[in-house]
Amino acid sequence: MNFGFTEEQNLLKDQVQRFMKEACPMTRVREISASENAFDKDLWQQAADLGWLGLTIPESYGGLGLKWIDLIVVLEAAAEGLSPLPIASHALATSAIVACASEEQKARWLPAMASGAAVVTLGLYDEANWIDPAAITATATTAGGKVSLKGKKPFVNDALAADYLLLAVQGPDGLALAAVGRDQVQVAAQPTIDSTKPMASVDLSGAAIDAADLLPLSPAQLAFLTDCGGVATTAEMVGAGAAVLSMTSTYAKERIQFGKPIGQYQGVKHRLADMFVDLESYRSLCYFAAWAVDDSPEELAKAVSMAKGYASDAFAQIGIDGVGLHGAIGFTADYDAQLYLKRSKWARPMYGDSDYHMDRIATLGGL
Repeated sequence: MNFGFTEEQNLLKDQVQRFMKEACPMTRVREISASENAFDKDLWQQAADLGWLGLTIPESYGGLGLKWIDLIVVLEAAAEGLSPLPIASHALATSAIVACASEEQKARWLPAMASGAAVVTLGLYDEANWIDPAAITATATTAGGKVSLKGKKPFVNDALAADYLLLAVQGPDGLALAAVGRDQVQVAAQPTIDSTKPMASVDLSGAAIDAADLLPLSPAQLAFLTDCGGVATTAEMVGAGAAVLSMTSTYAKERIQFGKPIGQYQGVKHRLADMFVDLESYRSLCYFAAWAVDDSPEELAKAVSMAKGYASDAFAQIGIDGVGLHGAIGFTADYDAQLYLKRSKWARPMYGDSDYHMDRIATLGGL
């Protein structure tokens, strides 16, 4: 049985890699990350025209109707170049609408998302290190035909770039997702270690939306969206980890010390080998988890925790070793290795760190 990617998926990966090299090289990534909103509308529209934003949107709503295993091809390849585009956030918002919205809501939002006309992000928990329905403290109350919102979402990915935000709240009938325009709430940039992954705090106080903009969210759907977030983050860790390994291997072949390339020294070889083994290990786990999203939902929770739990520590170590093997130059702001280390620090706690996921694996295993 062939467990590899299809020809179409490999062509998609090549397309994304080519896009990152030609349209969004690292110099452009740095420029976008340093801008006010850390967003490039022209590049976003190019991504939409290539079909990446509608990969998992049903064809009836203007998308391609593909699966998460296809989506992670894009996420992985884009992360090799540390793409600053909010593709992952947009994809998670897509999954939320597909899972929770009514047909009328889907028809209203999904076509605009697939075409790139609307940038949408998702904000679930109100506590940075607490994944539980009780960690959602923002509220929505109904009065006079309107839904009044209250509370704060402290760490929402790509909120400054988004036109609309899907924010988890405690609604009048249980958990819900409130769809708000960015101009309806107060959005303030949050300093983060990775400038290619901008975050913002969103203050909902005083915002009011129509009842049609409130999507019911069951605990099972919340868990599913959290797992999708873990898959998306791990896919980006695969791409970024592969880039670090490639960059460091090339440097080890070219850097001459004591008359020969440092890659010939056993201490360097061993660290590069460890990086490769760790990368390929969580790459395989990630692919299985992505497949499980659509084709084996009953295995998703354990698959995500195995992938994200392993990757959280392994990618962080890959980032450290990548910088360390470059020596002093790896720590400088002008060199790209340190950007990947920062990405590993951002990714480590997103949608659960290794402690959370290892405990979850033990619980799912009956321990």
